[in-house]
Amino acid sequence: MPETPNPHIVDTDTLTGGMHPIRRAVIALGSNLGDRMTTLAGAVTSLADTPGVWVTAVSPVYETEPVDAPAGSPPFLNAVVLADTTLPVHRLLDRALAIEDAFDRTRTGQANAPRTLDVDLIAVGDRRSDTEALQLPHPRAAQRAFVLQPWHDLEPDAVLPDAGPVVELLDECDGSGLVRRDDLVLELP
Repeated sequence: MPETPNPHIVDTDTLTGGMHPIRRAVIALGSNLGDRMTTLAGAVTSLADTPGVWVTAVSPVYETEPVDAPAGSPPFLNAVVLADTTLPVHRLLDRALAIEDAFDRTRTGQANAPRTLDVDLIAVGDRRSDTEALQLPHPRAAQRAFVLQPWHDLEPDAVLPDAGPVVELLDECDGSGLVRRDDLVLELP
């Protein structure tokens, strides 16, 4: 299914000119290689430095056991960033990938391999996309406590499009490997 915009929003994806709708973006960050906390802080700053992106909130940091990862993978530090953006979703995705590359993300081809940085678009307004390059909302977010819990910390009434209220999804997830790290704090730039 191709990306389908809200028909009631005039959109720069299809229109030239100065009109730029603002959408709420939910972005998940994760790192399990290198200086994980410095990497997450750098990713938040990089997102905030992006023209057309305004970071509005950063969740507490959680340490989590890797999910569906190769044996021996180290634990992740995870957080969620809320941002308002006027960027079209594919430009926001391009920026997320560029930030991963700037922090030496290596793609080995092995699913869920350890990585210096993961920047995932979870939801961007009411946008839907089902292409090889971009799936929105994120197809596995509803089963991932390391996404849902930090998001819930920021927005207790949040709803994951096509899946339901985050609080209900969280109740259905296994959060046993999730530890809130209050000793680690990501600041808004």
